[in-house]
Amino acid sequence: MTPLSTQRPPADEAARVQEFCTRHGLPGLVDVHTHFMPERVLTKVWAFFDQLTEHPEHGSLRWPISYRHDEGQRLEILRSLGVRRFTSLLYPHRPEMAEWLNDWATDFARRTPDCAHSATFYPEESAAGYVAKALADGAVIFKAHVQVGGYDPLDPLLEKVWGQLADAGTPTVIHCGNGPNRGRHTGPEPIAELLRRHPRLPLVIAHAGMPEYADFLALVEKHENVWLDTTMVFTDFTERLMPFPTELLPRLADHGDRVVLGTDFPNIPYPYLHQLEALERLELGSGWLRQVCWDNGVRLIGAH
Repeated sequence: MTPLSTQRPPADEAARVQEFCTRHGLPGLVDVHTHFMPERVLTKVWAFFDQLTEHPEHGSLRWPISYRHDEGQRLEILRSLGVRRFTSLLYPHRPEMAEWLNDWATDFARRTPDCAHSATFYPEESAAGYVAKALADGAVIFKAHVQVGGYDPLDPLLEKVWGQLADAGTPTVIHCGNGPNRGRHTGPEPIAELLRRHPRLPLVIAHAGMPEYADFLALVEKHENVWLDTTMVFTDFTERLMPFPTELLPRLADHGDRVVLGTDFPNIPYPYLHQLEALERLELGSGWLRQVCWDNGVRLIGAH
């Protein structure tokens, strides 16, 4: 049998997602970690995943894109799956890129009302100015990718940015763990220091901080505005590479009010349904799943 992580989305995926929602009393899904980007940027992202063949520490690593469709088709798929609210998380890898990404995201949010207005930033002199503009334009969630951006989240050029986001109470989905590959400034230590400096800063730790799950869960326990997203965690694909320790599940259950659904759609190597079934097989209960898949996301980015 073909492993689920390499299967194409099943023809009845939408119906099976609806069955999942019905089982757990969900009115739909709120997904805080999805990606919509300018076409030329997304094409480069897909090209990166296409060339992956192995992980430096864990061996074979194939990453076929399961939802390689045009923008309109991807929106139609998400909506057919019952995703009522989602994001257009973008991230720059060099200076003078974030501002025009924000302009694109502002336009996308205006023409896509079920997408939460998303924005991003990079350590540069202009960052505080365009972050202020994005907030004024209505951005409700930001994305920071420490690994791809290759920058230190403690860079002095970001100090005003973090202060603005803390004052506004606007969350940032931050990819800061050492998975799937270690970066120059990834890991829990810089984030712990960032939160020491800005204790009210709302952060959503992407991928639950893989593979330093315990360290980032400890930050959730210490700081009331820190959340984890489920993106790719618990799936067959990730369990093979960076498994979530079963001994942490009781603590994850205790903090179900600060875990949110994330998937990385469309850039995932398995069906969207698999992320939901991976959460379900944790056996943490329908109440926990309702918090993760709906209630908490509504608290963070609203519902449409």
